[in-house]
Amino acid sequence: MQLIKRLSLASRLALLFAACTAVVSLIAGVLFNQASEAHFVELDQQLLDSKLVALRSTLQGVDSVQSFVQREAQLRAELNRQPDLALRISAAGQRWFDGAPNIPLPEKPGLYSLQNAGTDYRVYNAPLSPGQPDSPQLSLMLDITHHQHFLQRMQHLIWLTVSLSALATALLGAWAARSGLRPLRRMSEVAAGVSAHSLTQRLPQQQMPVELAELAQAFNAMLGRLDDAFQRLSAFSADIAHELRTPLSNLLTQTQVILTQPRPLEDYREALHSNLEELQWMAQLVNDMLYLAKADHGLLTPKREPLRLADEVDALLEFFVLLAEDAQVSLVREGTAHTTGDRGMLRRALSNLLDNALRFTPAGGEVRVHLEEGAQGVTLTVENSGEGIPADVLPRLFDRFYRADPARHEGSSEHAGLGLALTQSIVRAHGGRIYCESEAGWTRFVIELPAGD
Repeated sequence: MQLIKRLSLASRLALLFAACTAVVSLIAGVLFNQASEAHFVELDQQLLDSKLVALRSTLQGVDSVQSFVQREAQLRAELNRQPDLALRISAAGQRWFDGAPNIPLPEKPGLYSLQNAGTDYRVYNAPLSPGQPDSPQLSLMLDITHHQHFLQRMQHLIWLTVSLSALATALLGAWAARSGLRPLRRMSEVAAGVSAHSLTQRLPQQQMPVELAELAQAFNAMLGRLDDAFQRLSAFSADIAHELRTPLSNLLTQTQVILTQPRPLEDYREALHSNLEELQWMAQLVNDMLYLAKADHGLLTPKREPLRLADEVDALLEFFVLLAEDAQVSLVREGTAHTTGDRGMLRRALSNLLDNALRFTPAGGEVRVHLEEGAQGVTLTVENSGEGIPADVLPRLFDRFYRADPARHEGSSEHAGLGLALTQSIVRAHGGRIYCESEAGWTRFVIELPAGD
């Protein structure tokens, strides 16, 4: 059993082909053998019937031993025409004629087969005069040894054919399976060559059989996802190192400077306050990254409570109203909607969008929050006037640490480029989706959530 489990797929297919061929050949051979045997029985029956007619004609009118003796010479002449045929005639427990081997014969009428001393016979019992109760009984014995030899040779031929066909099918099946599984070996070679430095290899789908084309497509898609994930992971590692480098450098520099010589207590206090700001920003960055890691592993489990989104939006707009007044930006909410979700998580997501909109809205501009409820769900749109976002930038807005502004501010304690990534994770945790549109002087972030229960 352990050996069978270790057989290759090609070997298993070859053995399966051989087994199927052997079974089919064996069944065909057995059926042919039975048909041949039935054919020989039919031929023997016809021969014995014809001989019975001839014997009855020769012995017509014989009803006693004396009358039989007068016809015995004609009977022997008739039997000499068929050397492999023997005859036994008996009546009232007495044998009138016995040209058959000295073996017991069945007494009931009909056709039988028996064997004696290595010789096979077909025995046919019938009355000499049908319809007469006291009619002598004729027992014809036909030597069918040559028939049996033929059937035995045919059986040997059947077994030989089964063996050879199974062997030939196994060899041809192994060749066919090996040829047919060549695309799988190609897939194995590509998979073996996949590493962190070679994720660009792809299987040629056009050269694959129909049965493997879908598998090749899924395999290529998997490689594409791995390549994308690896690129994102590499970029993420570089970004997080980039973000932490400046605050760590600031902490080290300030601490080293303050310790170079004795200073007044107020200088130490200012240095500690400055270090505290950097540490708080780093702590927030770590917390955000842990939050995103939970989202990546499906560990965000939002509470489900009924929410009036209009009330939640109004509460956030009231919080941002002072910032908006300082920036000379108006805040507007339109429409109402209801949904179920986690109040804290959704407020955090909406707060990120509002903060982002306020930062990029010029003085005299407007930030609008539009709520709409339909049969398919709830749509929440945060849009702001101002300079649009280039189309090639839109797909990357939700990447971690990505900033649309090419002038990157290293270690900025205000905006690390994680706000939109966090918002996207929160929306996905609620079973929704978020996307961005930018055209005609307006930028819109659209959140689609399932309808409330």
